Amino acid sequence: MTALKPLLTVVLAVLLFVTGCTNEQDAVSSTENTEEAAQKENTKTETIADEVVNDSSLIEVPQAFNKPIKIAAIMQLSIGTFSSQYIQGVKEQVEAFGGEVQIYNADNDLTKMASLLDTAVNQDVDAILIDHGRADALEVGVKKALEKGIPVVAFDNDLNLPGVTVIDQDDYNLAWNSLKTLAQDLNGQGNIVYVWVGGFTPMERRNVIYEAFKQRYPNIKEAARFGTASANTALDTQTQMEAILQRYPNKGDIDAVFATWDEFAKGATKAIQQAGRDEIKVYGIDLSDEDLQLMQEKNSPWTATAATDPSEIGRIQVRFAYQKIAGEQTPEIYSVDPYLVKGSQLPDTPVSMNEIGNYVNGWGSSEAAVSPWMDTLEGREK
Repeated sequence: MTALKPLLTVVLAVLLFVTGCTNEQDAVSSTENTEEAAQKENTKTETIADEVVNDSSLIEVPQAFNKPIKIAAIMQLSIGTFSSQYIQGVKEQVEAFGGEVQIYNADNDLTKMASLLDTAVNQDVDAILIDHGRADALEVGVKKALEKGIPVVAFDNDLNLPGVTVIDQDDYNLAWNSLKTLAQDLNGQGNIVYVWVGGFTPMERRNVIYEAFKQRYPNIKEAARFGTASANTALDTQTQMEAILQRYPNKGDIDAVFATWDEFAKGATKAIQQAGRDEIKVYGIDLSDEDLQLMQEKNSPWTATAATDPSEIGRIQVRFAYQKIAGEQTPEIYSVDPYLVKGSQLPDTPVSMNEIGNYVNGWGSSEAAVSPWMDTLEGREK
């Protein structure tokens, strides 16, 4: 019996050690489970927080929009499908935000445009959009608007006033993309017709590039120049181009036409088609659904055009105006990136402006002037 005592002592020590280890393992396991549960809960909380941040419907709309917003859009002129699609973009965006917009057309009369601007200011609208026009005619009226706290966003205008955002199509880039394509297609030599008119800010900018183009390609000669902005610009251009073709009746007399406006390009293209002079190629600026139809016609002279989406320009302009109403900072200058659209890129079946992105890389809606609360504002019951 005495001999068994050391053995019992060893067994008891082993049992106490095993029991202690088991208790420690249970404690460690319990701690790990607690930490894992806490980690899962934190992850769940972070996920919910991320969903709240990313859910635009939960973002509060600025108090300025607790009332209906009234917008005035003052246009120098409204000619052609580019203008109509620009107006469509303005209306669509304002209506999506639950506001109202009044379109004023000055019929290419700058004095009338200035008067319409004064009318809008006196009506205490919430924001003013300006399409084209010139600073020397509109600056006084714009200053009155700013003094009354009415934000102003202009498109294709030479205004340079603190607080006014001016949007353009990067007219220098537009002109150069079209002219460079023309020069490459002509292999740097040939005779061209230049269709242009002064008195419009974008036209003046495009002409700067044309003058530089003549220096860059001295073997491309200007055979004729004309251009008139009227109530029937495309038709008037067609008539004038027909006269040019009669003056230069032989193939090789004219190789191409550079048109600084799609209304010019439409008129020149139709004159060339009717005269059967399809060897003359047309290179333009601007694009619309109607222009696309003309470019897609079989053997169309209209070879390429540099353009932006006029509807999207209208929407961007409205969004900048709403950001100003909300008290947000906006840039004083914003250029919309243009794209070169070639007839060879388009399919045989008719396409619309909304479908160009399928054929021209990069074409599509812009994320410019987008604030997080805008989705919430669009989702409100109108």
